[in-house]
Amino acid sequence: MVCIAAFIILALIGIFVAIISIFKREVGRAYWKVFKKAWGCVWKKVRLQKCETNFKDDVKNSLLKKVVLTKPKLVKPLSVVIETFSVIIVGVAIWAILTSIKSLLALWALGTCNVSHPASCALGSESCSIDEENLNWFSEWGEIFIAIPDRFKSWNAENYLVEPVIYLNDENNLPLALDIVDPGCSACMQSYKNQINGDFIKNHHVAIMVYPIELDDGSYKFKNSGIITRYIHAANLSSTNYGVKILNRIFTERNESGAIYQNIFNNELDPEGAEDLLKTWLADFGATMEEIKNISTLAHSEQVTELMQKVKSMVTETIRAKGIPTLIYDGRKHLGLFKNN
Repeated sequence: MVCIAAFIILALIGIFVAIISIFKREVGRAYWKVFKKAWGCVWKKVRLQKCETNFKDDVKNSLLKKVVLTKPKLVKPLSVVIETFSVIIVGVAIWAILTSIKSLLALWALGTCNVSHPASCALGSESCSIDEENLNWFSEWGEIFIAIPDRFKSWNAENYLVEPVIYLNDENNLPLALDIVDPGCSACMQSYKNQINGDFIKNHHVAIMVYPIELDDGSYKFKNSGIITRYIHAANLSSTNYGVKILNRIFTERNESGAIYQNIFNNELDPEGAEDLLKTWLADFGATMEEIKNISTLAHSEQVTELMQKVKSMVTETIRAKGIPTLIYDGRKHLGLFKNN
């Protein structure tokens, strides 16, 4: 273990030695000589061959030479300490390598380097994370291995629709695309804008799946996403296009003061105020008082609650999204923000 630990330490300090050797070549030559010896030992360990004991002794002797002269009785216990420390170094290095591999696989398969807490991964796709609590290190590996086949399979958007479907456009002769969004998610808002401002809407029949990200305590990541989603579903169940109009206004419009409506819902309104504004919007869209009353009643009904549970199950269990927006189109699952080419 001593020779492997020495190799790890030498590899780590190699960058600094390389810089120093620019000015003092003798330092680089001395380092390279020791590094080659360490690598030769490690390579033999990989091939299950016996390592050169003289290198191990060289390392120990260089560390203990002063102790031998002054306190020889301490040589044996210190030798044990060196061996123990070497085991710790190797163990930490193996753990670091495995963690790095796990993070890279998770980023490739799931769009986030942190399976349990996607929001903490700065390398992930631009998205609003769906965090999972209580996943241990081994459970995260399981999530990754389950998700790897998803990168290779063909995704058909029709297989992941939840009836009744909310469509963004009426071009049902175009290839179907499924867009999963949260009304309070800023990445969803930008992704939506990119779609309508580019050619995506022109080239796809877009189904919108509205999923308010739910926390462990039953609340929502964005406080008014739940009531907004209920009204969107209720409007759709009422066979009106008001649901799409609500989502479009939240994602693309501002109030008379220039404030983005999504920010108003997220930061300024309580649930009661949010519901009052949604009713005002329904009137703006042309709904009668009777239609507004029916939509409001339906929004709080068990029917909408069950529909939201079906959507949640589809997003988190079947599609296994770790963040949204998540889009399914052209045979693939696309993670994070949609960007115009």
